[in-house]
Amino acid sequence: MAAAIAKNSSFVKALAENTTLKSIPSQFTLSTDSKGSQSDSLPIIDFSLLTTPNPDQRCKVLADLNNACREWGFFILVNHGIPEKLLKAIITASLEFFELPEEEKRRYEAKSVSDPIKSGSGSVINTANQRIHLWRDFVKSYVHPEFNYPTEPQSLREPLQEFSGKTRSVYRKLMHAIGENLGLEQGFVDEALKLDSYFQLYAANYYPPCPEPDQAIGIPPHTDHGLLTFLIHNGVAGLQIQHNGEWFDTISPQNAILVNTADHLEILSNGRYKSVKHRAVVNTEETRISVVMANGAAPDAIVAPAAPLVEQDGRPLYRPMKFIEYVETMLSNPLLGKCNLDCIKIQDD
Repeated sequence: MAAAIAKNSSFVKALAENTTLKSIPSQFTLSTDSKGSQSDSLPIIDFSLLTTPNPDQRCKVLADLNNACREWGFFILVNHGIPEKLLKAIITASLEFFELPEEEKRRYEAKSVSDPIKSGSGSVINTANQRIHLWRDFVKSYVHPEFNYPTEPQSLREPLQEFSGKTRSVYRKLMHAIGENLGLEQGFVDEALKLDSYFQLYAANYYPPCPEPDQAIGIPPHTDHGLLTFLIHNGVAGLQIQHNGEWFDTISPQNAILVNTADHLEILSNGRYKSVKHRAVVNTEETRISVVMANGAAPDAIVAPAAPLVEQDGRPLYRPMKFIEYVETMLSNPLLGKCNLDCIKIQDD
């Protein structure tokens, strides 16, 4: 019965809601040790201190941000100025998308990686060349420089547009602070990445309860395209990050944003900041919803190691590549554990 439902449905939600489901269909099986260590040492960055007139406080938060990007590649952003009401509204509206009838959600099934709106469940290919389906449903849309959104639910457009705008403002201020930490001249980051028209992707993920959470995966270990990824969720744990070879559960307080450094920040910094692997695990009890804003460079920007840093280091560690080409290459790459950064790293002679 479960296999039949899985075959007839494009979405995991319908499968998970089958009351007779006691085990997962074989195409979802990806044995994984999903246990992560608890950590209370994930850096916390107080965004409001980046604009404080107190030079000592600002100097400290810049140092904290630099250490977070170097040591963890993840941090919890507090006092960011985005209203809690808006954070809740975008989570609620995203959930309403997943509750739509299947035929409505199927309108956005991806036909190519460049489709500005996509929905589905997703899969990866393992080393045995087998396709493994993921235990999650998703919807993605390109929201900047052009604003695309699913027409249903109608409740999604307004909070999505507002959330996109407010996160863009936070992103630019963080990138200016990061540029300062890297010793880059004021304006370098804006010009090199063409931030006025930068690429921003909204993604909502729906992880329903799973009868065999150790035999399935929401999203396998991966790194993100872009420079900084913002994530909020509905209070259900599930995101794990890799730090010094060990997996850690992430716990972020209400109204905080979890931020991670992504591939293009590693490239821009010539390896000073690392794009860190992370994964989404599932559980037997509760549905998890996460909303992500992936923030990058302009689609036509050529992202390369910053010239002043290359001069310091003596050589670039990564080849330059047009931003949108990197994104589309990554989105079309279904190989489990394959990292796009490896493809553009310049190997030592």
